[in-house]
Amino acid sequence: MEMTKYKLGDIATIYDGPHATPKRTDNGPVYLGIDAITEDCKINPNEFTFLSEEDYKIWTKRVVPQFKDIVFSYEATLGRYAIIPENFYGCLGRRLGIIRVKSDAVDYKWLYYFFQSPQWKCYIKNHIIKGSTVNRISVDEMPGYEIPACGIADQKKIASVLSALDDKIALNKKMNQKLEAMAKRLYDYWFVQYDFPDKNGHPYKTTGGPMTYNPTLKREIPAGWEVDVVGNVCETVLGGTPSTENESYWNGNIPWLNSGEVAEFPILNAEKRITEDAVKNSATAYLPAGSVTLSITRHLRPSIMAIDACINQSVAGIKENGILKNGYLYPYLVNEIPRLNTLRGGAQQPHINKDTVDKSPVVLPTQNVLHQYYEKVNPLYNEIIEKAKESQKLTTLRDKLLPLLMNGQVVVDL
Repeated sequence: MEMTKYKLGDIATIYDGPHATPKRTDNGPVYLGIDAITEDCKINPNEFTFLSEEDYKIWTKRVVPQFKDIVFSYEATLGRYAIIPENFYGCLGRRLGIIRVKSDAVDYKWLYYFFQSPQWKCYIKNHIIKGSTVNRISVDEMPGYEIPACGIADQKKIASVLSALDDKIALNKKMNQKLEAMAKRLYDYWFVQYDFPDKNGHPYKTTGGPMTYNPTLKREIPAGWEVDVVGNVCETVLGGTPSTENESYWNGNIPWLNSGEVAEFPILNAEKRITEDAVKNSATAYLPAGSVTLSITRHLRPSIMAIDACINQSVAGIKENGILKNGYLYPYLVNEIPRLNTLRGGAQQPHINKDTVDKSPVVLPTQNVLHQYYEKVNPLYNEIIEKAKESQKLTTLRDKLLPLLMNGQVVVDL
């Protein structure tokens, strides 16, 4: 595949964003910060903040973000790129700039993917300016950066292949969000509102099912149900870190999770791996797939493990059993987060400990009700895990294809 080298400034216009931060508001135009651009180069609306219409006029004097613009980070957190979506109404945050394609010789989607290629990452690495506090790249010098590009027809084919993979990954993520919401609604309907189906198929509490006051919870629960604490019902564990000075403990076959990784839902992978000796000779704890985890330092986030793995000391694990399975434990912990947040201690690193998890009160429905519930909810969580695994495979495929497509080792024939 024939390649032509272009100066970035010849094919695109580069805009620097504002160098200050406006007063945030509860709604209004979007203030697009670096936190809203994910490591895999997507825009995450959940991280949007907002500013007033008056400030929007000031913060868009340099540039108004438009559909097809490529937003990028040029300071501190480098290597973030994303495409501005249609109907975006907002401004750039600090340390962000925009690349706007102006040449018919380059497709904006192809350029977006090129910026994620190892070739470009290496190029940028060689142009980093190291500062006393943060690293950056010079926006003023970027127009002189070289872009080796194939013909526009091939660019569009390459972009279509990579976009199709990204679209399927995004669809899986959207479907999983819906499935999780369905599972959460089912849990709340049965075990918060207590309107699980009675023996006649009617909503229990709404149709007058007998209730009993529970002094521990200070509220009524269905008659015949019990209340205990998590540590009495399930086996709970706290993780640990094998000695980093012992090389024989690392680069083994057992995934070892940190608190950031267990914030993912579901948990499919770990960056680091340890050996069996590390498990035997350290405080780390082994959890089988299906266990529920809770990051207990700073941000308290529950998840479900789709792999067998060990955990570090910032993670507590709860093993499912014949009574309480992850389909019950996971949404239970989601509902418990507001209460657990009030129990965190530590000024620098707010956290709870395993004892707090062990002493958390949990409602124990009758086995008949739990059995009916699991029949309905387990397929939802199983589908979530399968779609997440599919997305993981698609991501791996995309990441392998990207450099091959960009340097012409693989040719797309559509």
